[in-house]
Amino acid sequence: MIYIALNALPILLATIAGLLAGWLLHRNRHGAEFWISAFVAQAWFAAILAGALILAPPKAAAWVMAIGSAVVIWIGFVVPATIVTLRYRHVRWGEVLRDCGYWLVVMIVQALVLKSWGLVPPPV
Repeated sequence: MIYIALNALPILLATIAGLLAGWLLHRNRHGAEFWISAFVAQAWFAAILAGALILAPPKAAAWVMAIGSAVVIWIGFVVPATIVTLRYRHVRWGEVLRDCGYWLVVMIVQALVLKSWGLVPPPV
């Protein structure tokens, strides 16, 4: 996972962009403990997304692949996990769909930031 170190700056910027998107969408006031855990989670999301973007085949335009990769990861992993977790807690469908939409926004924003700054593939 050397690619994480090689792409620390784009990953950090994508993390900050994801946190900003969360703040703009939710406008909740949270303590430091929330922001620390949110930062770690967003950084991991950005790191995994960076790896996916590095590995994405160049079969379409770079921006199409960036957004497409974010959407595929979102619909394949984030949506099912969010639905199962929140519905087990009897959260209403409207709130579940809002949370799923939030993660879609975060992943697209992070993909755009990562692609804008450029990613360095690991050495072969």
